[in-house]
Amino acid sequence: MKIYNTLTRRKDEFVPLEPGKVKMYVCGPTVYNYIHIGNARPMIVFDTVRRYFEYKGYEVNYVSNFTDVDDKIIKKAIEEGVDADTISKRYIAECKKDMAAMNVKPATTHPLATEEICGMLDMIETLIEKGYAYKAEDGTVYFRVKKFKDYGKLSHKNLDDLQSGFREIKVTGEEGKEDPADFVLWKPKKEGEPYWESPWCQGRPGWHIECSVMSKKYLGDQIDIHAGGEDLIFPHHENEIAQSEAANGKTFANYWMHNAFLNIDNKKMSKSLGNFFTVREISEKYDLQVLRFFMLSAHYRSPLNFSAELMEASKNSLERILNSVSRLNDFLKKAADGEMTEEEKKGQKEMEGLVAKFEAAMDDDFNTADAISAIFELVKLANSTAGEGSTKAYLTALKDTIVKLCDVMGIIADKKEEMLDGDIEEMIARRQQARKEKNFALADQIRGELLEKGIILEDTREGVKWKRA
Repeated sequence: MKIYNTLTRRKDEFVPLEPGKVKMYVCGPTVYNYIHIGNARPMIVFDTVRRYFEYKGYEVNYVSNFTDVDDKIIKKAIEEGVDADTISKRYIAECKKDMAAMNVKPATTHPLATEEICGMLDMIETLIEKGYAYKAEDGTVYFRVKKFKDYGKLSHKNLDDLQSGFREIKVTGEEGKEDPADFVLWKPKKEGEPYWESPWCQGRPGWHIECSVMSKKYLGDQIDIHAGGEDLIFPHHENEIAQSEAANGKTFANYWMHNAFLNIDNKKMSKSLGNFFTVREISEKYDLQVLRFFMLSAHYRSPLNFSAELMEASKNSLERILNSVSRLNDFLKKAADGEMTEEEKKGQKEMEGLVAKFEAAMDDDFNTADAISAIFELVKLANSTAGEGSTKAYLTALKDTIVKLCDVMGIIADKKEEMLDGDIEEMIARRQQARKEKNFALADQIRGELLEKGIILEDTREGVKWKRA
């Protein structure tokens, strides 16, 4: 397996720190609003990377944070007249809903910045003790960039050329820097802002320190893969490397993966251009499986252009896969047992070749576009060779293969037919009648049928309540 490594600017063979295990950290969103489709790309891309590692038999420890203290969160809280915690909790919950709708698996750990302040204080103290950080008169703590000799190794920029790239929020005491390149580790509180006690001043952490600390706590001093959008290469990931390697004395991450930007109708997404879309807004027009399919239709390092036409094309392409699996399910209901025919054995050989093609694409820096092409060839094989007379063994092999490879993509190919509310209520009424007649076997049978269709019943004093699983 080869991964394009931003650090080396080449495809490097993947060799994990520990055989059979992958330690992976992916920068998560700042939670001050609904996530937008630009946020969705790294979520979908790196969830797919994780899924493929798991498909290959690796045990993946996948950590993705929520930045729940930030100027944008504070600004939103002031606008609404609530505290910052109310805003962050609200949008973490909404983000998790959108992630579930996109079939993004929950991370092994989703740490929150505000719950890791003690670790941040410890790392900052270590950096001060080692001479990599210093306190200004107003209590701001800065990282001494020129002390870290490898600064710039990720972005491949010369330190002298980096000044314009810094996106540090200006803080009071900015004039306290020893050097313009130095960045903030801890900043003094402003009136009305949340703050924590520290040895330097009442304040809050800089943006970069949180990921270094959370990665260390949940994955260790060294990790296999650190990932995020390409906009994070500098300064965020560059600064993470400086902090982590200066504090821990070890290489921070062996592989750095970055997805390219998402454009809207060939333009940068921007509220001022009126082309800014949240995932929630897209969900009003499309099943978010379509958005996921669209995101994976291009290689993650290629810029991706979002448009209504391309989403429609993705919807149609996804339906081809779903219809093929549905067709196989219909044939399976009537199929007979028995050994595969010679023609079916040929089909199975072709199937195995397409699985190998899929794996080769994913082994080559997670080329999801080519992997999806292999799935479509499987669909074509299924549509041309499976029919009424096919054996159960052949139909099952085809269906299971398509479903398994789609699952690596996070695409749910074998969709359970969703029951209508009226049909659910009717079955519940039949169950209630059966219970009145003391026909408990029938009542249990109906409950079981509903459960198979993803409907969970709860008997309460107020009557029967139900929900979808």
